[in-house]
Amino acid sequence: MIRNRVIRSHTVGEAGFRWRGSEVTRLEGFTDAVFAFAVTLLVVSLEVPKTFPELMQAMHGFVAFGFCFALLANVWYQHYRYFRRYGLENPWTVALNCALLFFVLFYVYPLKFLFIAALSRAQFGEHDARTLYSIFSFGFAAVSAVFLLLYQHAWQIRTELALSAVEQLRTRRGLIDHAAMLLLGASSLLAARVLPPTWLAVAGSIYLLIPVYYTLAGMVWRRREERLLASPEQESAD
Repeated sequence: MIRNRVIRSHTVGEAGFRWRGSEVTRLEGFTDAVFAFAVTLLVVSLEVPKTFPELMQAMHGFVAFGFCFALLANVWYQHYRYFRRYGLENPWTVALNCALLFFVLFYVYPLKFLFIAALSRAQFGEHDARTLYSIFSFGFAAVSAVFLLLYQHAWQIRTELALSAVEQLRTRRGLIDHAAMLLLGASSLLAARVLPPTWLAVAGSIYLLIPVYYTLAGMVWRRREERLLASPEQESAD
């Protein structure tokens, strides 16, 4: 039997999903420290400008920092919600958490460089562009893969976690969402390696599908949840 540390709480942190993690554990504290360090890496190279041209150049850096910070904040929130939902702290979860932190730190510098290059409209040779897209896509896919494994683990022990029908549905959604992000990252990585130079920008354009996917997926899963809540079995269970 898999041993899990599940902290049960009566506090509702998410409508329709009982949060089983109620306290900040040492694992989460360590994770928060690593995320704080990752944010520091984003800004550590920014210096106070001494001239107006330097100020304008620094503005590009701050805009790039804003985008990078938003992406890191999203990863942090995904992590926070997962551990609040399931309250897991078994060896497999700890191992996956450490892998996530490793890939987040790996992801920081390519992320920052990519946004600065895009905002400054920097030009790269074919080899450099392929390498940059490949590194970024690998980091994106790796982070998505870790979340996929985390949700797969929660799904496998759904009975032990006593997940309700709605909670199981949202767990499946988390699993499928991160699988889709892994597929996008892998597709971008493949495009960066095999497409001819004239089509190389497709490797970056693939990520424009992310908001499209979440918009369509949100509509589909919302309807599934509404049908589930309206079913007689769910009403009797409530």
